[in-house]
Amino acid sequence: MADTKQGRAKQADDEANRQRERDRAEARKRGDEADPDAPATCYRRDCAEPAAFVVVERYQEEGGHGAVEARVELCATHTAEERPVNLDAVYDDYVFRVEPLPDSA
Repeated sequence: MADTKQGRAKQADDEANRQRERDRAEARKRGDEADPDAPATCYRRDCAEPAAFVVVERYQEEGGHGAVEARVELCATHTAEERPVNLDAVYDDYVFRVEPLPDSA
């Protein structure tokens, strides 16, 4: 590849991709980290169903020192049971949102 700005950028991207793949392979080999490509399972204890939705709630931290965003991936059954929890910490940018995971469609 020619020594141009575009060529150097491609080489850097290729090396970053190779390093990322080496890191994933090493993590799988060690077994101490979840495979990032594996489908997510429900966050609830004792539930092995595949996660179908992500539930996001953004609220004001206790004491008013900033916003906190809680995200959890749940199966369809547990998502139906989910409700806003931190209504006492509602502020202008409060969010409670349920979105389908891209892989579950």
